[in-house]
Amino acid sequence: MRKILLFFVLTIVVVSCQPKEEPKGQLQPQQQPYTGQQAPMVNMQMDQEIRILEGAVKSDPRNVGAWIKLGNIFMDSARFNEAVNAYSKALEIDGKNVDVCVDMGTCYRNSGRADKAVEEYRKALKINPNHLNGRKNLGVVLAFDLKDKQGAIKEFEKYLQLAPNAPDAVQVKQEIENLKIK
Repeated sequence: MRKILLFFVLTIVVVSCQPKEEPKGQLQPQQQPYTGQQAPMVNMQMDQEIRILEGAVKSDPRNVGAWIKLGNIFMDSARFNEAVNAYSKALEIDGKNVDVCVDMGTCYRNSGRADKAVEEYRKALKINPNHLNGRKNLGVVLAFDLKDKQGAIKEFEKYLQLAPNAPDAVQVKQEIENLKIK
């Protein structure tokens, strides 16, 4: 019975962590922080999922999937330091997981640690130079947090080379032009 319940909850976690639509306006990294506007029932559900996942990693500390899901829930609820801890555990097990590196970079950025975000994005891009979200997120942090216009332009141009027809290609091209004028 417990295994069935755990499977059901983990299925819900996977479904709830599906990508969200990117907001319009200023170019943003792939992941968006939690706004604190969730309904109490959703918060209770997240707390329950966290408890179940924490139990799973306590009983099996090498459960990389549970560490990643735990990191995702923490990131979605703006608990960025806890997300970084969970993602770090996942990377200790699977150090080549590019998506986890990118998500960890986003958590670092959202917790005010742009230098660590850049480090994680570059680590991800060293593993997979064609990772679109890593490339774009690196450009965003370089442009808006570190004010490295040339570095940001380079990353955005590489992003467009990799995905010339990306849904946000026009926005990225406009940002490149804005950075060249400033």
